[in-house]
Amino acid sequence: MVNRTAAAALVTCATLMAATGCSSGFDSGTKTEQDSSSKQHLTVLIASSGDAETKAVKDAAAAYAKESGNTVTVDVAKDINQQLAQSFAGHKPPDAFYVNSDQFANYAKGGSLYPYGDQVKDADDFSEQLRTSFTYDGKLVCLPKDTSTLSLAINTALWKKAGLTDQDYPTTWAQLKTVAAKLTKGKVTGLVTNGEWARLGVFMKEAGGWITDADQTKMTADSTQNAGALTYVQSLLKSGSLKYANQVDTNWGGEALGKGKAAMTIEGNWLTGGMKADYPDVKYTVVPLPEGPSGQGTLAFSQCWGVAQDSAHQAAAVDLVKYLTSSAQQVKNAAAFGVMPSRTSAQAEYAKQNPSAKAWVDASAYAQGPVTIAGFDKVLTQFNTDLAGLATADPKKILADLQRNGEQALAKGE
Repeated sequence: MVNRTAAAALVTCATLMAATGCSSGFDSGTKTEQDSSSKQHLTVLIASSGDAETKAVKDAAAAYAKESGNTVTVDVAKDINQQLAQSFAGHKPPDAFYVNSDQFANYAKGGSLYPYGDQVKDADDFSEQLRTSFTYDGKLVCLPKDTSTLSLAINTALWKKAGLTDQDYPTTWAQLKTVAAKLTKGKVTGLVTNGEWARLGVFMKEAGGWITDADQTKMTADSTQNAGALTYVQSLLKSGSLKYANQVDTNWGGEALGKGKAAMTIEGNWLTGGMKADYPDVKYTVVPLPEGPSGQGTLAFSQCWGVAQDSAHQAAAVDLVKYLTSSAQQVKNAAAFGVMPSRTSAQAEYAKQNPSAKAWVDASAYAQGPVTIAGFDKVLTQFNTDLAGLATADPKKILADLQRNGEQALAKGE
């Protein structure tokens, strides 16, 4: 499952020497001798969202082991970015593992990932934006394990208390501003979300802008469209009808919604699991995000199943990943811990089983994937820092700084 906050951790060159290739001599060009035995032991490292996800992955691994004859050990990382970097540096990585989108290009550039996408005959069953997110140098390197999009979640009790009905669900920015103001009263804020690109970026997309071009080869941050989007968000912040989650003493939008501090929030389908676990009695409705000047827009997030270049079990690891990303397994995972399948075919079954998730499923058709450029995690971390002060900052300066920092990262990645 995608992390509730997409703030990327700053990591030093020393920590990431294996992943980024910033240490000379890491990618020696030597190939690990492959195990050709009929029964192999595979190690898997995941970053779990909780007990439900851990159990689902372990159960799936056990089912695969029974079917294939291979054995599989699944470990849960405390800090997967750090643990992977250290294992790459020591040339003793797990055979298969979760790869966060903000680190994908770092690992791919450093030669740590075995690109197996061309071995997957039905790879086009995964949405184009997700495949693009995990493509490097023209190759699909790893398969997205699941996905999530962002929609507008509404606390139904607070909505009714404000005298609003289903007919008032906002479909435009103007309507969102109106209902957010009407819902803001006392200890309730109309709209609460995290002050980061992974939430506020939806407004950039809806305005017709984004951080880079479609090929991620050119920065497009410093644009009138993006400036219009951040100026709109700033107007909500200044009015008090939008607050960041930490401004209402919560960690994320779901907590604010569950505690009744937010009437609305912008969150992904992981909200389902969070609300069920922590606020089972709170009723809420999920609707599409209001359209902006350029129409509909949302963001898509995912992690991929990486296979190590240094693994001696690449063929078996790819076989395991194919099993774990099959339609049947993705539907099981969706039921077990609330994620949305990354396969288009599996999404149809997911939508059938989860009609309340319709807005999230439908959003996959127009979602923008994350930026996956080597070294860009630091650029986005700075962007998040700047967005935290958006209420009193100059949106154009924030975007100009993002443009400059991004261009420097692109230049280094060439």
